[in-house]
Amino acid sequence: MKKLSLSLFALTIMSLPIGVFAAQQSNMTVTRTETAGTISEVKPDTLIIRSESSPNPVVYTSTKKTSYVNEKGEPVSIETVKSGLPVTVYYTSNGNQMVADKVLVHQSTTTTTSTKPMIEEKKINTTTTTTENPLGQKKTSTTTTTSKTN
Repeated sequence: MKKLSLSLFALTIMSLPIGVFAAQQSNMTVTRTETAGTISEVKPDTLIIRSESSPNPVVYTSTKKTSYVNEKGEPVSIETVKSGLPVTVYYTSNGNQMVADKVLVHQSTTTTTSTKPMIEEKKINTTTTTTENPLGQKKTSTTTTTSKTN
């Protein structure tokens, strides 16, 4: 009887996938960036922004999840977002597409000293690493890097 129990245990262990005993690791990098500029054009699913950092207008995709807020953090109606307004766009890169997560609409001010918008770009890279040990316990670590350019 003892040999039969040991044989069944050994057979059970041998039938488990080899990957159960090896640590599993996965990486996912998300880049969130913010860019300031002036709205050049607003289309149903697109914002076109002009900035000093780019000689050509930059196209951002807007979705139902894109939020529009003022400098106090209060929601702004999409109908009030129009050409000529200074904005800061917080976006996530998805391949070659830049998807706007949040658009901060600044108060429109008129100055005669400068017509160029102030540009500041901030990049935040987050890398999340999940490791699983042989017992199925998961350990997650996150590394965040921030850089600014003017």
